[in-house]
Amino acid sequence: MELFKKVKTAVVGCGVISDIYLQNMKTNFEILELAGCCDVIPERMEARAKKYGIKPMTMEAILSDKSIELVVNLTTPASHHQVTKQALEAGKNVYSEKPMDLSIDAARELVQLADERGVLYGSAPDTFMGSAVQTARFALDSGLIGEISSCYAALNRDSLLLAERFPFTALPGGGIGLDVGVYYLTALLSILGPVTEVAGFVKTLHPRRRHVLMSRPDFGESFTLEAENLVAGSFLLADGALGTIHFNSNCIQNEKPQMVLYGSEGILYMPDPNRFGGEVTVLLKGQSEPFTLPPTHAYAEDCRGIGPAELAWSLRKGRKPRTSKEMAFHVLELLLGLYQSCETKTFYTMTSTFERPAAIPRGHLGNNYGGMEAEAGLAL
Repeated sequence: MELFKKVKTAVVGCGVISDIYLQNMKTNFEILELAGCCDVIPERMEARAKKYGIKPMTMEAILSDKSIELVVNLTTPASHHQVTKQALEAGKNVYSEKPMDLSIDAARELVQLADERGVLYGSAPDTFMGSAVQTARFALDSGLIGEISSCYAALNRDSLLLAERFPFTALPGGGIGLDVGVYYLTALLSILGPVTEVAGFVKTLHPRRRHVLMSRPDFGESFTLEAENLVAGSFLLADGALGTIHFNSNCIQNEKPQMVLYGSEGILYMPDPNRFGGEVTVLLKGQSEPFTLPPTHAYAEDCRGIGPAELAWSLRKGRKPRTSKEMAFHVLELLLGLYQSCETKTFYTMTSTFERPAAIPRGHLGNNYGGMEAEAGLAL
């Protein structure tokens, strides 16, 4: 790998997801230099800082430190806008957990602010850069299944159980669409490109719930589920193909995710896009059984942190990150446009578009994670 200057990085938000981010950013991506972390709960911040040998910092200290170039926003969805806006206004590059924001107008404000300040702004999910989705894209780009005419994505979950363990999933931004469906749509659109129209239905079934875990201090008390738990809809891709989604978290927790691309020469089945790896299978015309494709790309393990690393390489190389704000905004607009379609009982016409991100170069596959050779591919 050529010589490079590491990108000094700070993490804001030290909740559950921060552990795997910090672990990977600390040990698996040479482009990143972890400077510190910040959280509104001091004990949580101190614990993460001690575990990873970094500095506990206030938000003010992060923003005023000119050596820190990248802020990774791992706060809850309701805090994404405020934290990202502060960082962008301070001239920092930002990588945010999903969803990038809770409304189209608020997200557009951040996109415009990043452009005005001349900084990079990327957003999760970054799982589409993993082995599975990149293998599926490689197969599609090679013409294996012909011309795509439609695609389908489905997911089931239990919103009550999740709300007990992760309270933010009961709040706006934590529903089955914005919190989980975003993985499916990002994976599909990273392969198939932008959407022009959306239509569908969104519901919150049985919003009044009761805490059922006896270990909770509020066991037996009622609460309101404010997030959506049923989303069904369709969308029209710019190239003319049709897409259908069905996300239901008023169901059971043992997930049975489905991601399917229907082509003129075959059908491609993708694994859970909330993971980086998994089997990609193909049923070709004239065959009776699907076969499993060998993985063509690295990053099959839990590689959360690859998004900030790729954005850091983009910063050093002077190009747009693959986890671009334009694609993240487009996916958010698709979901929120679907909600608007339900309210108005009309089709929603998309106002945004994006360029399909470049595929990840094929890295060394002897290591399930990827290794230095694979990271060098992130720079391309």
